[in-house]
Amino acid sequence: MATPNVLILRAPGTNCDIETAHAFELAGAKAERVHINRLLETPDLAEKFQILCIPGGFSYGDDVAAGRVLACQIQHHLDESLRKFRDDGKLILGICNGFQVLIKSGLLFEADEQGMPATLTWNNTDRFEDRWAQLAVDGTKSVFMQGIESMYLPVAHAEGKFVARDEATLARLADAGQLALRYAPLHGETPADLDAPLTFPDNPNGSDRNVAGACDSTGRVLGLMPHPERHIQRTHHPRWTRGEGSEKGEGLLMFENAVGYFS
Repeated sequence: MATPNVLILRAPGTNCDIETAHAFELAGAKAERVHINRLLETPDLAEKFQILCIPGGFSYGDDVAAGRVLACQIQHHLDESLRKFRDDGKLILGICNGFQVLIKSGLLFEADEQGMPATLTWNNTDRFEDRWAQLAVDGTKSVFMQGIESMYLPVAHAEGKFVARDEATLARLADAGQLALRYAPLHGETPADLDAPLTFPDNPNGSDRNVAGACDSTGRVLGLMPHPERHIQRTHHPRWTRGEGSEKGEGLLMFENAVGYFS
């Protein structure tokens, strides 16, 4: 198996870069944490990597809006190089704050004459939510989700509510298989209809159609609000001492899929 190189892009306020690098390395990749200033100085630096990950945290203190400042830096100074990175068949992952950055920079969804088709905004509870969520994978488009049906991962965000521009846009994204990850009931079976409205805390932020993550039209770019890097070992499960959870942390499967893509 080839060993892909992973660029973990960090900025002032990023605080999940070390854990995310560890998750990729545990999955068999070689990860390098790179400050945004280094990439701004040398955009060609991205060429030696096969995977780009923007991890969670509070980049630039989430001033203006969550992920907005870092997204603007990417959009105005790195748009060409990172679009080339994506179009060369490489993978891009945005986790929590990284998901916010991917949407607001235009790397996840393409803007049209009306702007971006969707965004992430304040939770319905109007507060930071730090809890575990049950998730269901919708479809097989996303490279990162191959062979995964469900996951149990923690969320930690204040602006994680996925909102589409209108119902027609939401339906178009769903029909294209781009609403790749949904919140599911914490207790009981996953419903056959993943669009069925869920209430808090099953849907911790009030996202349209219970969206927890979305991918681009190729399936090689994924953004999600839950933190897979925080459940990569058995002992990360909040009830592991009671025998719950699997031998391998459920979030690790996503990182293994990314590494396996380059085998």
